[in-house]
Amino acid sequence: MALKERIGTVVSDKMDKTVVVAVINRYPHPTYKKIVSRTTRYKAHDPGNKCVLGDRVKIRETRPLSAHKRWAIEEILNKPSQIKEVAK
Repeated sequence: MALKERIGTVVSDKMDKTVVVAVINRYPHPTYKKIVSRTTRYKAHDPGNKCVLGDRVKIRETRPLSAHKRWAIEEILNKPSQIKEVAK
């Protein structure tokens, strides 16, 4: 069985070894065909506390690690500082 993967943005890093990742899902409305965005927030395990606010990360499904934590950080795709350097 393949594990689910999502790409999102870190919106909170205040917990120890846990980050909150917001994933935006875009899909066409069934009747009106307009593109609708829905944001889902996942709590993900970050064992080294490496993620900071604004990081773009890939998360993968894992076994339940706590009452609400079922995802783990697989990799950090880019950091906010990298984005600012490219924009200069």
